[in-house]
Amino acid sequence: MDKIKSHKDLKVWQESMTFVTKIYKVSEGFPKHEVYGLTAQIRRAAVSIPSNIAEGAGRKGENEFTRFLYIALGSLSEVETQLEISQRLNYVDNIEEINKSIYFIRNMLSNLIKSLK
Repeated sequence: MDKIKSHKDLKVWQESMTFVTKIYKVSEGFPKHEVYGLTAQIRRAAVSIPSNIAEGAGRKGENEFTRFLYIALGSLSEVETQLEISQRLNYVDNIEEINKSIYFIRNMLSNLIKSLK
């Protein structure tokens, strides 16, 4: 962990920032009546991923960093669930590409957690 100067140096943070923009774009097509429901919820969960990575990286100690990485993993699972709900409600057609991003970010987070233990 000492080798990075900033959370921005972390590939998982960079990927999760790109992921947030994908979620915002996908959720733009959600019905207007979902603006305070599913749209807000999925965006909030997506934003939580890089935010928790950044906050954890800014904390002292690997244990705290690990705790925030687990929170980011939880937020990623939230987004995955909300995307599934969106697909079942026919708000989105194909979530395969986004699911690839979820898988990739999940693996990076898991590997980073393992490296900190």
